[in-house]
Amino acid sequence: MLGVIFTGGESPDSLTISKLIKTEAPQSALLIAADSGFEAAYGAGLKPDWVIGDMDSIADPKQLESLPPERIIRAQRDKDFTDTEMAVSLAAEKGCDDFWIIGGGGGRIDHLFGIRSLFERDIFPLRWITDSADIRCINAGTESRARVCCELEAGAVVSVFPLGDGTWEAKSEGLKWALNGLSWDRGFFGLSNIAVDGKFSIMAEKGRFMVVLPKEI
Repeated sequence: MLGVIFTGGESPDSLTISKLIKTEAPQSALLIAADSGFEAAYGAGLKPDWVIGDMDSIADPKQLESLPPERIIRAQRDKDFTDTEMAVSLAAEKGCDDFWIIGGGGGRIDHLFGIRSLFERDIFPLRWITDSADIRCINAGTESRARVCCELEAGAVVSVFPLGDGTWEAKSEGLKWALNGLSWDRGFFGLSNIAVDGKFSIMAEKGRFMVVLPKEI
């Protein structure tokens, strides 16, 4: 089951979120809002299955009254985990084996780095969608998660970062500078590659990679 986690920070606009959930997420997807991520879901006409967090960032707490109280999990403000981390744990507890994150763009750089660090963990997002980027994670060894195939505007910028522990190997089709045979190391990256005619694919043959795309949903 897929978990879709809405978090605070800059998100796509409400129409984009609504379209994304309707066209790309399965009907069985579990929708979880982490604190003010509720506002992004609510604004898109979506009713999360769960809301979790300290609720210190929701501008109009009365909006929560649209949900059954047993679906709202309140945490203390002083806690060891972020609201997003708690939402990830809740998704796993409810049986989600994959999850996306929507939101988390702009704002405080430490929050941005915090979400970025989730991609280094054993349980990691498959996708992170902000107001300006559509970020995918591919991981070798699992056929359904090892490849990203996209069709963007011709000349779209594509950047690739290795994640987790090495070694890393990847191959690509449709990029101006092919990834085949490249030697990767921790801290290396492939910045500002080009999807020449817009259609491309990247396959992780060893290791895990983050693929950063422009938001074209």
